[in-house]
Amino acid sequence: MMDELDAGIDHASPIWPAFGDLMASLLGAFVLMLVAVAAVQMELTSNLQDEVRKRQIEEQRRISLEKALAVPLASGRITLNNGRIGISGQVLFALNSDQLQPEGRQLLKSLVGPLAAYLSSREEMLMVSGFTDDKSIRGGRFADNWELSAQRALTVTRTLIDEGMPSSMVFAAAFGSEQPVRPNTDDAARAQNRRVEMAPVPKTSNQKPAPA
Repeated sequence: MMDELDAGIDHASPIWPAFGDLMASLLGAFVLMLVAVAAVQMELTSNLQDEVRKRQIEEQRRISLEKALAVPLASGRITLNNGRIGISGQVLFALNSDQLQPEGRQLLKSLVGPLAAYLSSREEMLMVSGFTDDKSIRGGRFADNWELSAQRALTVTRTLIDEGMPSSMVFAAAFGSEQPVRPNTDDAARAQNRRVEMAPVPKTSNQKPAPA
């Protein structure tokens, strides 16, 4: 009888080590899951903090630009939307022309000081962008809206430089009839789409120093 009991105990004893191994494996898996969840939470927190910092920087940038342009903004001669300074094309140019009007020159002259001071304290440049409506140009000096928008952007850029803006701080870009602010459905909308915008943008990081 004792032999039978002993035999039964001997046969049952391997279950406990196996059970212990299973529990250890489960505990290890649980610990790994906790570590993974903690790592994900840390990454999400870090990403959130980075996003908050970026938004704070953008907000500070917007406020600084608004302060720099307070006078022309208050007069309604320019607009400021998401860091883009907008000037109506009719203030600067006659229809289908790249010749700057006297009112436009005076406005650009008033912007040079505030913009140069703003840019000089940052690693940024001023991008001057020309835009047109969707009406095709027939005859005249320009082949198409791309050329007209390019020449207008160059005119504004050169005027800013003539009025004291360092040439290293400004460059021109052309968008033609692309990126309208309103659908080109009527004359009023087209007038809004004929515009020049100026926007501070980061300087490229691969600029090489001038040779000695």
